[in-house]
Amino acid sequence: MKKILITGGAGFIGSHVVRRFVNSYPQYEIVNLDKLTYAGNLANLTDIESKPNYRFLKADITDAAEINELFQREQFDAVIHLAAESHVDRSIADPTAFVMTNVIGTVNLLNAAREYWKGNYDSKRFYHVSTDEVYGALGETGMFTETTAYDPHSPYSASKASSDHFVRAYHDTYGLDVVISNCSNNYGSHHFPEKLIPLAINNIKNNRPVPVYGKGENVRDWLWVVDHARAIDVIFHQAKTGETYNIGGHNEWKNIDLIQLLCKIMDKKLGREAGTSAKLITFVTDRAGHDLRYAIDSTKLQEKLNWVPSLQFEEGLEKTVDWYLENEKWLSDVTSGNYQAYYETQYHGR
Repeated sequence: MKKILITGGAGFIGSHVVRRFVNSYPQYEIVNLDKLTYAGNLANLTDIESKPNYRFLKADITDAAEINELFQREQFDAVIHLAAESHVDRSIADPTAFVMTNVIGTVNLLNAAREYWKGNYDSKRFYHVSTDEVYGALGETGMFTETTAYDPHSPYSASKASSDHFVRAYHDTYGLDVVISNCSNNYGSHHFPEKLIPLAINNIKNNRPVPVYGKGENVRDWLWVVDHARAIDVIFHQAKTGETYNIGGHNEWKNIDLIQLLCKIMDKKLGREAGTSAKLITFVTDRAGHDLRYAIDSTKLQEKLNWVPSLQFEEGLEKTVDWYLENEKWLSDVTSGNYQAYYETQYHGR
């Protein structure tokens, strides 16, 4: 049985990847490693936590000794690495935390994999999941491709760019079998409500102001998280070693247009008069170094590996709103902090 380590598997994107691999590949043993910081929530995985091919391990990738011991004990055949600090505003407030997790943590995993696999990389793979923010910002036209020069503008994107470079360096220097993907903004269920879409849904639901940076003119390409997990599956199994793939949703939206659409959907779902939720939009001071526009060209992934996004944004956004409105306890537990007790009640002592 192939044993796959998925790091950051209790987070937003990671939980969707874990779920897909556990459900789609019963012949694999999936080990979910997560430090359970504020963004890690094991309640994201209640539907698969009792599956026979799934296990959870609480560990910190910045602890090199712990990670080395884990590889020797567990004998992993592959790594899908999603564990990361990912919130730009938090990176501006505390850059060092992002260096430790995103750079040092990645290098610790690379070293552990290289030491355990000892140059025998047949049927081994290190898959590093990254972001389009490493490329910097675009003007009104153009798209990021896999050959776009790196130009990170925030401590978060700089830390992810550094980790990308280390992964490629370990392929070039040591021959490690690696693949990298850089994705656009994800949306969907189980998203921690500090991010734009779940924050807006929660605030609208509770009649609180919906903050929008600047004039809301920043443009992002939105990718449904389920489509992202499907792309990771395809890349993991089919990509040639050393390759990089961009994953995008083909859904470019200005922030203000997205929020106005979300307000219309929420008014309809909550039975409110049209225009009610839009009155909650509040423009706030723009964040430092806020990139104007990101857009992903995922032609390579489509042509080489036959992946295309399955949902247009309007449909995916409605599905996302429905999930949050139908899962009030999950949202309440996350916003109150009660979710952090889930590990102690369900896993502690196992």
